[in-house]
Amino acid sequence: MENKLWNELAESSEYVENKELYQNHIIEQYKVYVEMADRISARRNLANMFFLTLNTTILGAIGFSFEKIHLVNPKWLILIPILSILILVFVWVWLIRSYRNLNSAKYKVIGNLEKRLPASPYWAGEWNELGQGKDLKKYLPLTVLENVVPIIFGLIYIIIGVFVIWIMN
Repeated sequence: MENKLWNELAESSEYVENKELYQNHIIEQYKVYVEMADRISARRNLANMFFLTLNTTILGAIGFSFEKIHLVNPKWLILIPILSILILVFVWVWLIRSYRNLNSAKYKVIGNLEKRLPASPYWAGEWNELGQGKDLKKYLPLTVLENVVPIIFGLIYIIIGVFVIWIMN
């Protein structure tokens, strides 16, 4: 990635003669890129809140509708919404994965940008101190926790589906 990140400077480039301008532009690009990474994280949190709220509401509706389950005929029709909800849970997990991959790429670029700056607070500092997410005693990546929540909802929906099939018989 690092080789593709940096543009070759032409000998006639104003950067060759003005190193301060070059450094200032790297700093400005770094600031913009860190802000973009932060915005991705905010959108990721917003998506998680949306799915969490949606699934909590759905569970409440399912609980309320169990009182009326005897009115549904044929009973197997109840499985259609449950399967639809499981698809939503799959989409949630897929979205978390996509955001994780996007953020991972952005933070690698930030780390490479920091190689051209006087200090590397994120990449060489914080991320190395945390064991780069590989030492769970130091840092448990939030994505691990993010993935647990939709899986729990998915298991609840599967249990509900099994229960519905059981009471149909």
